[in-house]
Amino acid sequence: MTVCAECGRRDCIPRCPGMAADVLADIGRRIAELRAERGWTQAHFAEVLGIAVSNVQRMEHGRQNFTVRSLVTLAGKLGCSPFSLWEAPTTRRSRPGRPRLR
Repeated sequence: MTVCAECGRRDCIPRCPGMAADVLADIGRRIAELRAERGWTQAHFAEVLGIAVSNVQRMEHGRQNFTVRSLVTLAGKLGCSPFSLWEAPTTRRSRPGRPRLR
């Protein structure tokens, strides 16, 4: 069972707002990983989605609250199952700076 990062308890889930923040951060990190696996920059991904780069940055930093519909759309654009967005990210640390050109 998961321990809440906010209060350290197990029985507050899913009521604790700290747990929601952790989930959003993990989904955002996972989106960033899937985008990077395709060799896409945030700018390119924003173009694919038809949104501003600042919106992609907000998603990837866990500051965007998602609807089920938006997660399905994101997964479709990334060419993956919506369920893969719920997988744990390989790292919880973001990579600063611009990606290397391939």
